[in-house]
Amino acid sequence: MQETVIVLDFGGQYNQLIARRVRECGVYCEIMPYTAPLEKIREKNPKGIIFTGGPNSVYDESSPHYTPEIFELGVPVLGICYGCQLMAYALGGKVISATDNSVSEYGKTETKYSTDCALFEGLPDSGVSWMSHRDYISEPPAGFAVTAVTDNCPTAAMADPERRLYGVQFHPEVNHTEHGKDMLSAFLYKVCGCAGDWKTESFISDTVEKIRDTVGEKSVVLGLSGGVDSSVAAALISRAIGKRLTCVFVDQGLMRKDEGDFVEQTFTKLFDMNFVRINCQDEFLAKLKGVTDPEEKRNIIGEEFYAVFWNKIRESYGDGYFAQGTIYPDRIESGKGDAAKIKTHHNQVGVPKDIKFDGIIEPLGDLFKDEVRAVGEKLGLPRELVWRQPFPGPGLGVRVIGEVTAERVRILQEADAILRDEMERCGYADKMSQFFAVLPGVKTVGVMGDARTYSELVAIRAVTTDDFMTADWAKIPYDILGRVSNRIINEVENVNRVVYDITSKPPGTVEWE
Repeated sequence: MQETVIVLDFGGQYNQLIARRVRECGVYCEIMPYTAPLEKIREKNPKGIIFTGGPNSVYDESSPHYTPEIFELGVPVLGICYGCQLMAYALGGKVISATDNSVSEYGKTETKYSTDCALFEGLPDSGVSWMSHRDYISEPPAGFAVTAVTDNCPTAAMADPERRLYGVQFHPEVNHTEHGKDMLSAFLYKVCGCAGDWKTESFISDTVEKIRDTVGEKSVVLGLSGGVDSSVAAALISRAIGKRLTCVFVDQGLMRKDEGDFVEQTFTKLFDMNFVRINCQDEFLAKLKGVTDPEEKRNIIGEEFYAVFWNKIRESYGDGYFAQGTIYPDRIESGKGDAAKIKTHHNQVGVPKDIKFDGIIEPLGDLFKDEVRAVGEKLGLPRELVWRQPFPGPGLGVRVIGEVTAERVRILQEADAILRDEMERCGYADKMSQFFAVLPGVKTVGVMGDARTYSELVAIRAVTTDDFMTADWAKIPYDILGRVSNRIINEVENVNRVVYDITSKPPGTVEWE
């Protein structure tokens, strides 16, 4: 069995980041909510357990807790932030509440480490850690030694090596903590004794074998959107069963310029599969005629997409197995108290009752997005597809503000293509997390060729971000913006003005609607 580390989620904002860091160290891990029964954890036979942070106080009766029996499993445990406090509280230590004169620490904090502790062995005896807490541990439990301190926190880390229990008040998973990844690696390898068998190559071979065993001689149908997740899923399944995979690609005419042709060429030339393309822009535009409300547009596009897709399945492909591009964040159960639930996501769809498949295959269901991209590269998918920027499910339908028409889609596609071309030419594309053009539905007065014009305005949106929870507008050099503006105005018919959006998130969002 593959060695596994459990990340027990107590509602922390960095729960997925912790899991990603563990996997970056070559160790497979799973996130489970703090409501998971102890028996479920025991069944996983984990090599180690990590408690995440959380927004609560351990003294709050409504805050997440866990049975102290987890410390009697004989499995190493690492508590992070709230998880560290919870460990101390559960084992008889003392946590000072925010109401008891505790000094809050937020952000980068100078921290002193005991380098004889397994977590800090071989590292500098001081450095910057990332803190985010109000409460702190004033007295560690019996058997624990303090292994790190700050000016305001007497227990920035603690350890009971005999029971292999460790806690850190700071967040080693974030980049702001110096040597944080080394600390996590030390827990995994020095404390838990992991071998590090989580590798992209072994995932591909194991998954291909699993697909073959599951499917047997039957067929698989997959809805291919052209996005990263469904594309990598298609490539994996194609390697496993070849022509018995049918990919149905619904081109609703709301993708970027020439993107539908790119998707078709990629999967018909590089992979052995049955590729079915449905061109249906006219049908989608007819449904959207006169509609301006963004939520209504989203609903219409989503409903029409699945209507077209499932009608095609009913015609020819309603047997065998159904495949989805579901990835791990799509199905993680959140550890946020009574609100815990499985997230709904566009990668997970319901199969109509009148269509009977033998089962559903989700080959990427255990991977994070960065792992999906790594698998895509190993499978030979083009870089421009593997590293495709986030794209809204309704496509350009929500980047054309107001009514969506064929002419307005054409204008936006042309403007967006020029923006992308210039960003690639100047080498600036890789410096941004996401960039695109928007058609706001505003006309402005201009002068072109000594004549008055009254034409469309194009807005450019570009952001930099680590996680898309917050984002800053990208500081694109003026000369690059000038070239983009000049080309759009001169090359795209019916456009006479270009503006640049300098709104961060918050208060704005990345998309305009």
